[in-house]
Amino acid sequence: MWKDLSDHTIGKDPQAVRTGQRQNRGMRTRLGCLSHKSDSYNDFTAILPDKPNRALKRLSTEEATRWADSFDRLLSHKYGVAAFRAFLKTEFSEENLEFWLACEEFKKTRSTTKLASKAHRIFEEFIDVQAPREVNIDFQTREVTRNNVQEPSLSCFDQAQGKVHSLMEKDSYPRFLRSKIYTDLLTQTQRRLS
Repeated sequence: MWKDLSDHTIGKDPQAVRTGQRQNRGMRTRLGCLSHKSDSYNDFTAILPDKPNRALKRLSTEEATRWADSFDRLLSHKYGVAAFRAFLKTEFSEENLEFWLACEEFKKTRSTTKLASKAHRIFEEFIDVQAPREVNIDFQTREVTRNNVQEPSLSCFDQAQGKVHSLMEKDSYPRFLRSKIYTDLLTQTQRRLS
């Protein structure tokens, strides 16, 4: 199905060949995942951070229902984050949540020596053009963030994080609330009460 690039690489730039091979490998991985993705989670082992049966017993229907009150309420609950992450994986957009969480963790950094290395790592992973988990932000925000990272502070990602938060809140969050993942989770918590 996937043809090896070696027949077509003679006389070509080695860097371009490696880039092409990485892109093909990435495409194969993404296409391979399509057959495994599902919008339903009857078994919540993949989304709940600790032992799923114990976690579901601790999660009340009221708590899960309150996630629909606001996006920030969902993000403030560890099982809400786990369920939302599982949903985003079905849409191949979990990098948005991962970036937002990385920024939240970054804001807790107290060591000024670690601040710069953490800032550069987040920038390279999520913000830089062609980053492995590049988030969808506009050019201006990307450039402001690039400048901020040169002299990092705890607020250097605020603008980018705000844009990503807004994007998730307006786009992914409403779909999550209508998703089978969320409705199945509510059903599971309600069944426990019966």
